[in-house]
Amino acid sequence: MQRRVALKNMAAAVGLMSLPAWASGWSKTTVATAPTVLSPNQEALLAEIVETIIPATDTPGAKELGIHQFVQKMVADCFDKKVQEVFARGLTNVEATARKNGAASFAALDPAGRTALLQGLEAGGGEGKECFGLVKGLTIRGYLTSEYVMTNLTKYEMMPGRYHGCVPVAAR
Repeated sequence: MQRRVALKNMAAAVGLMSLPAWASGWSKTTVATAPTVLSPNQEALLAEIVETIIPATDTPGAKELGIHQFVQKMVADCFDKKVQEVFARGLTNVEATARKNGAASFAALDPAGRTALLQGLEAGGGEGKECFGLVKGLTIRGYLTSEYVMTNLTKYEMMPGRYHGCVPVAAR
């Protein structure tokens, strides 16, 4: 009987050790040293794209919270080479599409132009849609799990559904 308990405890310990160090919570400093698959120009473009998806209002935007670094780390750590290449080519495609539409770059577009360009990619097919879908999903996930949102915008309950043992029960 004690052998089962020991095996369970050992399995739990190995499982906890196998989690990445940044999985417990992340901030801009914990993902800053991530290996990247992007060039510095593509990284700046990614920062503008995530800011277009979640702009700054009365709360910080995605760029200010470093969501672009989170997206890069997730793509570098959790996706295979094929997806990483599609990701990099998709960012190059965004910049090329912005220049084809007459802008100097994606960053030079106004917010409405940026939104229209990204919606065009989402409506289209192929690698552009796949890349934007990946960036959009990771941006939303990164924003909702960021340290700022988790501590300032959501109410954390350590144990939801409280148990009040000393409550009088009404007789029927």
